[in-house]
Amino acid sequence: MLNKLSAEFFGTFWLVFGGCGSAILAAAFPDLGIGFLGVALAFGLTVLTMAFAVGGISGGHFNPAVSLGLAVAGRFDWKNLIPYWIAQVVGAIAAAAVLYLIASGKAGYTPGGFASNGYGELSPGGYNMTAALVAEIVLTAFFLVVILGSTASTAPAGFAPIAIGLCLTLIHLVSIPVTNTSVNPARSTGAALFAETAALGQLWLFWVAPLIGAAIGAIIWKALIGKD
Repeated sequence: MLNKLSAEFFGTFWLVFGGCGSAILAAAFPDLGIGFLGVALAFGLTVLTMAFAVGGISGGHFNPAVSLGLAVAGRFDWKNLIPYWIAQVVGAIAAAAVLYLIASGKAGYTPGGFASNGYGELSPGGYNMTAALVAEIVLTAFFLVVILGSTASTAPAGFAPIAIGLCLTLIHLVSIPVTNTSVNPARSTGAALFAETAALGQLWLFWVAPLIGAAIGAIIWKALIGKD
């Protein structure tokens, strides 16, 4: 079990370090030209690379919502859910701490939003709580459908990490303006702890919505689409 939890820790660390790091360090300099597209690609690439690297050990969840969705779909043992969540959240916080240490090495640095998620005043595009809730639920549900479909026995072997990584990229392209994209409670927790905004007060939504969305996606797959 230790190797599985270690894989989830490092996989989630890489997701937050690479994804949020691209927003905190690279996207902060407009002349580098990374923008929303670069951040979206960074998140997708973190999942793609770690799914290939350690997916065979832990299943490559790196996300409490994914773990829950897989459990609902019967692909993951419920007794391992809480240990996976702990490993994922600790990995996300550790990555955020390292990012803060690096970012604060620049004179005059202030964390600001620190790539955290939010709605209302904390939404990049000023979207309200309802819009954020709907976006996070719907996008997480489809994320689970893609994960379950690409890892089913009927899917082409070996391509799941590519499909999952590209799906996460697409999700970010859609929802960065709305919530700065969560679909991952661990990622949201790590960033919120270091933000100088009210992100912690809004963190509840970025646990509730992805978990609901993941469960819905798993139910849709099992009931209407899937054949494992």
